[in-house]
Amino acid sequence: MSSTPKRRQKPGLSSSSSHPSSILSKKEPPHNLFPSKQEFLRLIAVLAIASSVALTCNLIANYIDHSTKPFCDTDLDSSDSLSNLCEPCPRNGECNQGKLECARGYRKHGNTCIEDGDVNERAKKLLEWVENRLCEAYADFLCYGTGIIWVQEDDILNDLDGHQLLENYGSDNPAHVYTKMKAMESISGVLQTRTNANGKKEFKCPDLLVEHYKPFTCQLQQWISEHALVIVPVCALVVGFSFLVWKIRRRWYLSTRGEELYHQVCDILEESALMSKRVNAECEPWVVASRLRDHLLSPKERKDPVIWKKVEDLVQEDSRVDRYPKLVKGESKVVWEWQVEGSLSSGRMRKKVESSKLKSNDDIKEHFDKERHELKPEPKILMF
Repeated sequence: MSSTPKRRQKPGLSSSSSHPSSILSKKEPPHNLFPSKQEFLRLIAVLAIASSVALTCNLIANYIDHSTKPFCDTDLDSSDSLSNLCEPCPRNGECNQGKLECARGYRKHGNTCIEDGDVNERAKKLLEWVENRLCEAYADFLCYGTGIIWVQEDDILNDLDGHQLLENYGSDNPAHVYTKMKAMESISGVLQTRTNANGKKEFKCPDLLVEHYKPFTCQLQQWISEHALVIVPVCALVVGFSFLVWKIRRRWYLSTRGEELYHQVCDILEESALMSKRVNAECEPWVVASRLRDHLLSPKERKDPVIWKKVEDLVQEDSRVDRYPKLVKGESKVVWEWQVEGSLSSGRMRKKVESSKLKSNDDIKEHFDKERHELKPEPKILMF
C-alpha cells in the first residue's frame, strides 16, 4: 500500500467537464417552439377577419332587432317588464300602438324626432318683419309724432295670418299654428311687453333698438336739441371769430390797395403836369377824377366804393394835389391837378421825361441812319 492515499473522484464531475457542449444543448429551447414571422402575420390576419365578421354580425342583429321592435306607448312606465320588448318613445315624440308621431315643429329622422329647420327659418323671418314694422312706427312717433308705440298681440297675430310665409298653410294646419306660436315666442323675447288695462298683452320696440331705425336727419336734429346749450355758444364764438378775421383782412386789403392806387394817381397827375409845361403841349395839367378812377380800378373793384373813397381821403390829405370843380364839355366835373412848383418828386419826373425824350431821339437817329444806308448806291466794279 502506498503512503499517500488516493482521492476519490465524484462520479458526475468528470463526465460533465468532459462534455460541456452536451449540457448547453440541453438548456437551449428547440427551434420550432416559437412561430416564424410568416406564421405570426398569418395569425394576425385571421384574428382581424374574425373580429370584423363578429362585429358585422352584431350590427346586423341589432338593426334587425331594433327594426322589428315596436315603440313603447308614451304612458308606459320604463320599469314595466314589457318595456324590454319595445323601443322607448323618443323625446319630442308621441307613441301609440307601436307607431311614432313627432310633436309639432319636429320631424321624424330614423327613430328620433329632430327640430324642423324650415319652421325655425320661417319664424325668424316673421320676427324680423314684426320687429321692423314696430320699430319703424315707434321711430316715426319719436321723430315726427305720426307713428304708434304699443301694439296689441291680437293685431300682430292677424298681421301674421296675412303674411305671405303663412298663406300656403291653412289656419287649421298644425305647421301654420306652430310656426305662428314659435314666432310669437321669439317676438316676446326680443320686444318689450306689458299688459294693458283690459288685460291684453301689448308689444313695443325697445328704446335701444329703435335708435337704429331713426333716419339720419332725425338723429341729427335730436342731437342738436340735446346739446343746444353747448352748440349755440360754440357757433357764436366761431362766427364772431370768423367775422373779426374778415374785418382785419378787409381793413388790411383796403389800406394796401388804397395806398397803391394813391401812388399811381400821384404819378399820373405829376406826369400830366410836367407834360403840360412843355412847349406846344396840347394836354391839360389837370385830370378828371372820375376818369382816373375808371382807368385805375377793375370792373369788380368799381362795385366797391370804399376802395376809391380811401384814395380820395389820401389825395385830400396831400397838399401837392388841388381838387376843384371844372366845366368839361358842358358838364361839371371834379378835377385833380398836381402842383409842379415845389414838388418833392418833380425832379424824378423830369428825369423820367428827359430819359423818354433821349430814348425817342435815339430811335429817330437810328431810323434815319438805316434809311440813309439803304439809299447809298453800291460801288460798281470796272471791267477791263
